[in-house]
Amino acid sequence: MVTLWHWHTEPFLIGTLLLVGWIYALCVGPYRDKLHPGSPFPTAAAWWFGAGLLVLYLAVGSPLDALGENFLLSAHMLQHHLLQYVAPLFLVLGIPGWLADCVLRRSSKLLKLWRFLVHPVTGGALFTLFFVGWHFPVLYEAALTSKPIHILEHITMFAPAFLLWWAFVSKSKEAPMASFGGQIIYAAALAVTQIPLFAYLVFSTEVHYPTYEFAPRIFALTPLEDQILAGVIMKTTGMFVSLIILSIAFYRWYQTTEAATRQAQQDAE
Repeated sequence: MVTLWHWHTEPFLIGTLLLVGWIYALCVGPYRDKLHPGSPFPTAAAWWFGAGLLVLYLAVGSPLDALGENFLLSAHMLQHHLLQYVAPLFLVLGIPGWLADCVLRRSSKLLKLWRFLVHPVTGGALFTLFFVGWHFPVLYEAALTSKPIHILEHITMFAPAFLLWWAFVSKSKEAPMASFGGQIIYAAALAVTQIPLFAYLVFSTEVHYPTYEFAPRIFALTPLEDQILAGVIMKTTGMFVSLIILSIAFYRWYQTTEAATRQAQQDAE
């Protein structure tokens, strides 16, 4: 049970998070006037970015990692959702538009590549491919038994999610968010693509992952109940996120359309 309460303090993990935070602090702080003269310090964005780094650490460095890796599939699913729905969203919200554009304008090839990656079709396909793919029992068990593969799993879940959220909340002018109509279609499609995995986890009569089937029972959940709970967490969280995105996108689309209509009427008068 000691392992259950372990907090990861590996130099690679802590050092990477601190390095990213330090580079960000330099860009929005001392180097801000060089990168974007006259821009005020992005206080709100800095808070978002810091919160994103904190959630990243809580996802992979807190006892949640040990709980999900050794005992409960539902805990592992919760960890994946922090890596996909919370941390990348906060980080994208924390990147000022001028900072993103400053980086992207340095290379036309980089800009072209980034626009391709954050396109809804590309980002959505990568997000779905890696999320569903890693839940095949062979790959999932490999990630649980090999630290390098486990790290690769987390990276390939987080990175496509970062691309996905860019399409929804980007402040960049060079690589802006998707159109409101595109966001609505994008969010609806993501909700639908998770249905097969949901059914695979929830309606099965057997446990798919041996690690959890034979793990010590630390809560009053059988392995099959834990698997069903993981599927429910996956689907309810995904549906909730999709509905929020759909609602916001539709409202902003409606507001924009109404404003354009009123302006057209005023011009006609």
